[in-house]
Amino acid sequence: MLNIHRILLRRLIISWLLVSLCVGGGLYYYGIEQIDDRLVDLAVTEAGKISGAHIPLLNDARRDSRVLDRVAADFLREHFIVIELYDRQHNKLVEKINQRYEAVEETLKQKAHIFPQDDDPHYQRFSLGEDTVLQVMVPLRDETKAVAGYFEGVFLIEPETFRHLHDDLIVSLLTTLATVLLTTLVIYPVVLSLNRDVVKFSRDLLMGNIELMEVLGGAIAKRDSDTNIHNYRVSIYAVRLAEAAGLDKDAIRNLIAGAFLHDVGKIGISDNILLKPAKLTTDEFAVMKTHVALGVDILVKSSWLQTARDVVEYHHEKYDGKGYLRGLAGEAIPINARVFAIVDVFDALTSKRPYKEPMPFAEAMAILRRDAGSHFDPRLVGIFDGIAAVLYREISGAPDEAVEARLQTLIATYFFPA
Repeated sequence: MLNIHRILLRRLIISWLLVSLCVGGGLYYYGIEQIDDRLVDLAVTEAGKISGAHIPLLNDARRDSRVLDRVAADFLREHFIVIELYDRQHNKLVEKINQRYEAVEETLKQKAHIFPQDDDPHYQRFSLGEDTVLQVMVPLRDETKAVAGYFEGVFLIEPETFRHLHDDLIVSLLTTLATVLLTTLVIYPVVLSLNRDVVKFSRDLLMGNIELMEVLGGAIAKRDSDTNIHNYRVSIYAVRLAEAAGLDKDAIRNLIAGAFLHDVGKIGISDNILLKPAKLTTDEFAVMKTHVALGVDILVKSSWLQTARDVVEYHHEKYDGKGYLRGLAGEAIPINARVFAIVDVFDALTSKRPYKEPMPFAEAMAILRRDAGSHFDPRLVGIFDGIAAVLYREISGAPDEAVEARLQTLIATYFFPA
């Protein structure tokens, strides 16, 4: 559960950072645009003060230039540090500069004038040292609404004014980020609760699948030997050998499924062959071998049961290639099948069956050692030889309930980690 908290918190924090970055960046860009729009609106408003009587002068060759000079000078006393008037052919008619800011205009002259192509106001913002200026170009229209010329004004945005606008933007930005963070914190317990429900549902579903596997495997085992304890013992042996051989957790989970279902195909074998107390004839053994193919046919109906396929399909293969059903040899045999073949034979030798008494531990191990390299993977036999005695003492004489409890602990370890 602690791990779930950590993962969920990490993902929510990352989500908050990403959302904050996107929303904050968008808000910041929008805020800067709003600042510019406010200044452009001011320029448009000021340009609108040029009277209809003055606009025709922009394209009148007989005009008195002093009139336009006075118009520009009036604007210069308002909000602008530079005023320029152009005719419709983009010829400059008037230029007025606040003498205090002549250096600003000299810098701006190095930048190309951009005349509106869509007859709408356009602007550019420049940073000139510690100063920020906004250069606005506004079309001027005559009585017919046609463009008669252009008004260009340059604002000097005082640092204090820009700082005030910027501070307002930062406050809005922080408010937005705090809102996103608060929303994230509110969502956290909701997501955690939903996650608990999903985890519980997933665990219940997994437990149902495991129980189905146990029931199915147990039914076949009881039909074969009146008890399903063989499945429990062989599963424990298989897991311990797999652990000692260094198999990963996914492989061990599949091995447990395979141990329960290894003989599932025997459901299709008749009792007179399956329970025959004497040695099977050649024809009967041929029928018995079909339980492997029958088992595979059963597994293909379920994606969950498919995890057991390596054991079900290949646990009767032999290391020297003389086994069945495929005649695979060596490491071409899946590792889970090689592991299971050893423990399956070991438990069969050391267990009581309707047709035989249990074989002593030493004799059973002698058979495994003898058949290492022919029937069994010799490396795995060597590993099992090192752990078999202790496992056999712990399991062979234990009550069925204790063996089952031991296996359930292993199942919980590999299928339901904390």
